[in-house]
Amino acid sequence: MIDRLVSYARSEGLIAEPGFTPKEVKWAVDISDGRYAGLLSLGDPELKRHSGRRFPCCPDLSQPELTVFKGVGTHFLVAACDQVALYPEPDPRKREGCKTLQKHAFFIRLLRDASEDVPQLAAAASVLEDPSVLEKLRADLAAHKAKATDRITVRIDGDFPVESDAWHPWWRRFRMSIAERKAETRKRPSQGRPMVCLATGQLVEPEPTHPKISGLVDVGGQSAGSVLIGYDKAAFRSYGLSQSENGAMSAETATAYREALNHLLSHHSRKLVGAKVVHWYQGRAKVEKEEDPIAWLDEPPEEEREQEALQQQESSAAQRRAAELLDALRTGKRPDLLDSRYCALTLSGSGGRVMVREWMEGAFEELVSNVNAWFNDFSIVRRDGTGLTSPPKFLAVLASTARELNDVPAPHASVLWQAAVNGRPIPRQVMALALARVRIALIRDDPVSHAGMGLLKAYHIRKGGMMTPYLNEEHPEPAYHCGRLMALLARVQYAALGDVGAGLVQRYYAAASATPALVLGRLIRTSQFHLNKLEPGLAYWHETRIAQVWGRIRDRVPAVLSLEEQSLFALGYYQQLAFDRSTSPTSNQKENNHA
Repeated sequence: MIDRLVSYARSEGLIAEPGFTPKEVKWAVDISDGRYAGLLSLGDPELKRHSGRRFPCCPDLSQPELTVFKGVGTHFLVAACDQVALYPEPDPRKREGCKTLQKHAFFIRLLRDASEDVPQLAAAASVLEDPSVLEKLRADLAAHKAKATDRITVRIDGDFPVESDAWHPWWRRFRMSIAERKAETRKRPSQGRPMVCLATGQLVEPEPTHPKISGLVDVGGQSAGSVLIGYDKAAFRSYGLSQSENGAMSAETATAYREALNHLLSHHSRKLVGAKVVHWYQGRAKVEKEEDPIAWLDEPPEEEREQEALQQQESSAAQRRAAELLDALRTGKRPDLLDSRYCALTLSGSGGRVMVREWMEGAFEELVSNVNAWFNDFSIVRRDGTGLTSPPKFLAVLASTARELNDVPAPHASVLWQAAVNGRPIPRQVMALALARVRIALIRDDPVSHAGMGLLKAYHIRKGGMMTPYLNEEHPEPAYHCGRLMALLARVQYAALGDVGAGLVQRYYAAASATPALVLGRLIRTSQFHLNKLEPGLAYWHETRIAQVWGRIRDRVPAVLSLEEQSLFALGYYQQLAFDRSTSPTSNQKENNHA
């Protein structure tokens, strides 16, 4: 995994010298002729995800380097708004010794020290020391609704010092002094002894602590960042090694994988329940956005889901592209992508650490095949019987297993994601959750989720069972025909009595789907009273259909149905109902909802 991240950083031009990193900066203190000229908003604030302006080479200190200064250290040139503008402590009793005050002083100190190499920085230090300027700056930040944690830099006489390399030599010397300071305070048995880098296999001087990963705050990570590799407890140490020497890597390698992860989380991540997923491709040819199979699994943007027809169009297009790309790969029309590989990483944060929930990689062709199979396996007839549903996106399938998407357990989201990307079977526990939601919808007389029914169908297909998108009158399982029979009996009741409120389905579906032998025979006898209320021709038609289905299971009506069989019962009920709706143009919408 680490070597793949390093390769990604190299291919994207993200390899940076330790102590230097790209940063998104939202604000700038404008200084002109040694005076405060106002606050500048960087980037485009009209964008939905306004992150500011990206500066490719900013000074950066790791968290261990910052702690050398007893927790009051700050980054150089680019820091948080509360540190630069000196947000006051609201409680007077806490102002003395306030860390924000100390961090502000440290930021000014760095500007003063660096001004020996870059004289213009002295003007920035003088301006940011002036209490009247700081008051104006805080007022401007408040007017623009800036957050205390937003990054801010300085612009001096129209130039951004952070874009210049004039400060680089001073910064390298400063970081070297930090390293010397740290070396004086710790004992490292392996210091001076090269070790084999776990990522590159080369002999390197191991980095004692690794830089932190940002971008996981909304999935359990810390605002200051979370560490991917760290050994901060005595129980983690072995063979006399300390800190990250147990996972030996050079500072360059550690910086490279940090830059790769930060870039992926910032630009190419998608939210999964309780986690974030990032993915990328490796190979001779670049995989374009419109050829990205994993992106096809995403939900369309909110504005594209306003109309169901548009959602169907989007989803169907994704299925078509998957099929076309798979055909192109197998027929040799796209040889440039044959050597491409995919990498997918699922991450979350916990206790200051990065949790790797899933790591998947494989051939690009395999991924396309798996995504195409996902769309095909989940395809099922629409509720009204008018053709197939659009292939459900991943989050729609996930949402079909719980009342709310946020209620889905993280482990279930993870295993279902593996099923989508790796083509694995649908876990039984996930199928059980979808089945429960389907049962609740039927009992409440609510529309049944297409994604939920597709999940039940995909479960059996990936177990090796026989399931078709439409009604299958030749299905070998009695449980399936028991569900069909339930649909026919419900329709007879509605034809005879109309809307009776709590109908046959609402009253008996749960019992019939669990113990059909106990319930269905009684419902068939009851149906005779309903048939007697119909015109003879219509009654004969209904009776014939019921007899055909009953004839398939008369001697094989199960006493009890397992969860798997209950899902077949639900599929039989659903597909029979969809078939009847498509073949009965005179059926009104009210009947469709109750039968």
